[in-house]
This record gives sequence, C-alpha cells and structure tokens, in this order.
Amino acid sequence: MKKVLFYGMTGEKMCFQHILLNALDLAQDGSEVKIIFEGASVKLVTIFEKEQNPLYLKAKESGLIAGICTACSKVLGIYDDVSNIGLPMLSDMSGHAGMKNYVNDGYKVISM
Repeated sequence: MKKVLFYGMTGEKMCFQHILLNALDLAQDGSEVKIIFEGASVKLVTIFEKEQNPLYLKAKESGLIAGICTACSKVLGIYDDVSNIGLPMLSDMSGHAGMKNYVNDGYKVISM
C-alpha cells in the first residue's frame, strides 16, 4: 500500500483545494493518506469550516487530516479558533508539526 503525507504550507485556498482533491483521490484508490495544515495553511481551516467546504469536510470525516500546526496557529493569531474545531493540534517538532514520524513510517511527503 502506498503512504502519502500532504504537508500543506501555502495559505492559498486554490492550492490547498488540490491537496484535498489528490488526497481524497489517492485514499479512494486504497492509499494511506494524511494531511497536515502547516505554515500559512493553518488559516484555511476556519475558512473551510465556515464555508462548509465539501472537499475539506469529506477529508475530515474520512480521517485524512492528521492535524494543525500549533506554533503557526499561535503566531498567526488563530490558535483559539482552530483548537476548538476538534482536529489534533500538532507540536512534535519544536512546537511545529513535524514530518519525521511519517518519513520513518514510509510515507512519501508532498509539500505544497
């Protein structure tokens, strides 16, 4: 089975839409897929929640979202908002969401 981690960095909604599309497509095909909101992408979580974005909701309901970076959420002033959404807050790499555990577990990392 293929393992893929999408490590979203950009705060551009259209770019992250493609992460969601590809993650859902690969998962549907049997791959083990995870998505991490890191960097500026953490700001998209509240936008996707507010607009009830169907791709985001499907990825969330399917358990594809590994979590949200704690440090970036704090720096960007949205920690309180995103920490109440119910997704894991990740801080395993000096307060940020690390990819080391996924790499060590055989995941291919795609950062966008």
